[in-house]
Amino acid sequence: MKKSLLSLALLMFVGYSSTAQKVEFEEFDLDNGLHVILHQDNTAPVVITSVMYDVGGKDREKNRTGFAHFFEHLLFEGSENIERGEFMKIIPANGGTFNANTSQDRTYYYEIFPSNKLELGLWLESERMLHPVIDQVGVDTQNEVVKEEKRQSYDRPYGKILEEIGLNLFEVHPYKDPNIGYMKDLDAATLDQFNAYFDKYYGPNNAVLIVAGDIDTAKTKEMVKEYFSEVKARPEVVRNFPKETPITETKKVKAYDANIQIPAIIAAYRLPGQATRDAFVLDMISTYLSGGKSSVLYKKIVDQQKQALQVQAVNLGQVDHNIFALFALPQGDVPLDTLLSEMDEEIKKMQTELISERDYQKLQNQFENQFVSSNSSVAGIASSLATYYMLYGDVNLINTQLDLYKSITREEIRDVAAKYLSPNQRVEIQYLPKKDDK
Repeated sequence: MKKSLLSLALLMFVGYSSTAQKVEFEEFDLDNGLHVILHQDNTAPVVITSVMYDVGGKDREKNRTGFAHFFEHLLFEGSENIERGEFMKIIPANGGTFNANTSQDRTYYYEIFPSNKLELGLWLESERMLHPVIDQVGVDTQNEVVKEEKRQSYDRPYGKILEEIGLNLFEVHPYKDPNIGYMKDLDAATLDQFNAYFDKYYGPNNAVLIVAGDIDTAKTKEMVKEYFSEVKARPEVVRNFPKETPITETKKVKAYDANIQIPAIIAAYRLPGQATRDAFVLDMISTYLSGGKSSVLYKKIVDQQKQALQVQAVNLGQVDHNIFALFALPQGDVPLDTLLSEMDEEIKKMQTELISERDYQKLQNQFENQFVSSNSSVAGIASSLATYYMLYGDVNLINTQLDLYKSITREEIRDVAAKYLSPNQRVEIQYLPKKDDK
């Protein structure tokens, strides 16, 4: 249940066709509010059952950070009908694989089985939703698991970069706190607080169930009703996060990491959420800047001028605010300000000139390849269906997103870069090796 720093992606795929084809799906709701999406593809004897809950790191009360990520682990502990520790034994014993991941906006669980084990997958997810065992033994066990994950993922070189970006880019929105939370908050949490959190966020009306692969749609519908109709609806989750004040002056800060020897420069922007058209344009901008070794930043700063060991532009998608970040590691004694100036020079060109027709066509090809790849497996399709429903409000984006990217013009790329990527709209972070006196 590990995640990479700036992206969340399923790592296990079962191969399907490599060409873009329309993904057929069927949607319906149970009386308890559970939204269900079915996708039938009988080309391989594989099925995935997955549930995405509308709960993530941003869903926390004061001094109770990290609960959603904690539940990613805790809900594998067992249920009234599954003994402690058996959840993760049952799946491989039946030829399946499983995983889960949590972002600031959602939590996603999935199992991939041979298709004759579909009913088992539905039972496991219904048990997780209906009556998991949340007790002190499980809490204590998973508390140690989360601490170890933090040591491996966050307390490694450059592992706190995203945390530093959040702390400095957001003032009041809960995105300012790390998704994994603060260990002191988890240590201080009571069992009653954990149970209250489950009751609030893990109801059927705050979730979407995906069943994809080698299924019979009519029979699967009946099985879903059988296993999930018993789960009772919960009160609707109401969110009213405080609004951020726009950044109008450059904020410069220093952050320190005892695990690094080479400093880094980061420039981060707080942007509109991922479902907006401008966010899709910014996807193209980040890919143009650093999408591969032929990208403009890599060719210029790493390859030709040999000023950086690494350079990257990332558009991190989130529901309320995307994070667009520039990142570079210097080669030798190259000043961090020099790297930032070189990156800004390329952005300035984008803001005042149209990218070439050749580069524009290259971008279109890159996004077509990404689109085809994301829907080339049963796991990828299930994840996309859940994501587009839960985080974008449009399941059919699984079929139309490529058309959206194709509709973005060179003029739009120029105008969006000019609108959002000015130095006075960002936080600049010098990420430095920690010295004894820091």
